[in-house]
Amino acid sequence: MITENLTPELAYLAMYEFLVDIYQRTKSDELGSMLGSMSYLADGETADPTIWKDWMLCVTKVLAGQGSAQLNLI
Repeated sequence: MITENLTPELAYLAMYEFLVDIYQRTKSDELGSMLGSMSYLADGETADPTIWKDWMLCVTKVLAGQGSAQLNLI
């Protein structure tokens, strides 16, 4: 297992690849739309600039110890 630390950029790419894999299996329209918004453009920005800002807010939350992957049904 690889144990080096990921930068936010590398973690984003890993998450993107994970979602692409799921999309290829499910062909989910919602996931396809999300991936389109998350995709990098030629200028290096995401197609939807808000996506990167939202990503960085989540990175900050996790680094502050506030993230959780536990299932919490409301």
